[in-house]
This record gives sequence, C-alpha cells and structure tokens, in this order.
Amino acid sequence: MSAAVAASRLVDRLPSVRGRLTPEQPLSALTWFRVGGPAEVLFVPADEADLSTFLQALPSDIPVTVAGVGSNLLVRDGGIDGVVIRLGKGFATISQEPGNKLRAGVAALDAMVAKAAAKAGVAGLEFYRGIPGSIGGALRMNAGCYGRETKDVLVEAVVLDRQGNRHVIPAQEMGFSYRHTSVPPDFIFIEALFQGAAGDPIEITARMDEITRSRESTQPIRERTGGSTFRNPDGFKAWQLIDAAGGRGARRGGAQVSELHCNFLINKGGATAADLEGLGEDMRARVREQSGVELQWEIKRIGKESP
Repeated sequence: MSAAVAASRLVDRLPSVRGRLTPEQPLSALTWFRVGGPAEVLFVPADEADLSTFLQALPSDIPVTVAGVGSNLLVRDGGIDGVVIRLGKGFATISQEPGNKLRAGVAALDAMVAKAAAKAGVAGLEFYRGIPGSIGGALRMNAGCYGRETKDVLVEAVVLDRQGNRHVIPAQEMGFSYRHTSVPPDFIFIEALFQGAAGDPIEITARMDEITRSRESTQPIRERTGGSTFRNPDGFKAWQLIDAAGGRGARRGGAQVSELHCNFLINKGGATAADLEGLGEDMRARVREQSGVELQWEIKRIGKESP
C-alpha cells in the first residue's frame, strides 16, 4: 500500500473537525532545521473545543504526536505515522490577569510572552526572550536560560488527556527537573498561567535587549538550527566538551557543528535529518572517548528513518 493510500484511509477513520486535516503533509517546512519526512495526517485544530472533540472520538489505536513550532525538534526523514497535531492561532493568545500574572496559550512564542509581560509591566519573564520556540515546548522541557527556568514562574498548566478531558495541573505537581517534566507524554498542553512581579516596562525591556544581544553574539540564531543539541551534564557545559573533543565545525553531509557555539547543529544546505542526527551521534562518541561523559540529547528526535 502506498503512503498516499494509507494516509487517505487514515483520514476516513478520523472524526470531523472545524480545523484542518492534511494527509501526507511535509513537516520540513514546519521545523527550524527544515528537514524531515511527512506527517501521515497533520491536524491543526481550530481551538480547544475542536481539539477536545477530536480526541474524544479518535480511535485509540491511532498514534498521536504533538508538534509545536519545531524549534527544538528533529523529524526523521521517514516521517511520522498517525496524526500529528500542531496547535496554531487558536492557542496563541496572551492576556494579563490580576496580581502580575500572565496567561498564555501554548502556541504563543516564548519571545512574544516576554514582550507582552514587559509591555504590561510584569517582571520575571524576561528570560523567555532568549528561548526559541513556544510555550508548549517550554512546559514540556522546563525550558530556561540566564539563570531561570519555567518552573520558577509557572502557576499552573492546562492540559487535555488522550480522551479529550481537561485538567489543570498546579506547578508543584508538574514534576519539573532539568529540561523535563513528569506530566504524562500523551497529555497535550494547551495553556499556562505565569506569575511575575511588578516592574518598570523600560527596565524590563532593557534586560530583554541585553539577553537578545548576548544570544546574537554567542549563538547561530540566524542559521537553520534547532537550539541546544545536548543537555549540560552535571558539572559540565556540553559545548565545552564538544569543543575539547575537536568537534567545532565538524561536518556530515549538509550538517555542521556550529563554529560559533558547539552545542548547536546547523543545516548548511541540503542536510537530511539523518545527517544531523548522525553528526550529533558523532559528537556523542567523540566526547565519550575524550572525556568519558555521555551526552544526552536535548533536541527531541521523532519519526521513522528512511527505508
């Protein structure tokens, strides 16, 4: 059976939606690396009610994968079976609440949340200006930088389970650790409530500008990259370990280790997902041999390898 026929048959089994269902949707255009195979079916729900209704009626044997804006995601070249859910405009609202709180949908970009907080005079969320991606990924990975993490500012998160039921999870029940949360992987984040402090918008904006300048001078943010490749091991910086192992500038096919920051992989043009993942594994092997440290992937790798 061809992939197109399989995708068409899958669509026939899916519930009716108000959003968009697209069979055989290439995912390379949706990830910052610009690589990866197709989603068997891509679902972009109109809003929370549309997503909830879809999940309630979805046959339990159909796999579901949730993808955000693809800033820290590597989709393998063989694509993803089942339904890939991508949350869009209906999940990107940002609003201020009393007590220096900010509520954001998970499709809102981290940087936009930081900017909205600054405009509202809410301090404490400036670090999101330095994190690529959206709030959904920040929740799932406890994203952080410049001394702060998501766990430090989160009040609660709202999720839908695989059956479409809504749950509100207080921050203390999220099971946060370094770049991780213990929230079940099949729960879909849809919203977050953050706590900040009263601040001067001008001073907040100045701190965000400083973060932006620091990123631009130390990270290849204008390249086709995917954010930090590996987690920092206890007591080490991943980039320093890669640099010490001679990895700076290393290449594999169209993929390259950034010469500016060794913990970033870059698609220099024509790279495949296999090139990028293979280069990452090369770096893990070099570091293991040189220092005995086992680097762990921070970039999420999903999907099938090419046949």
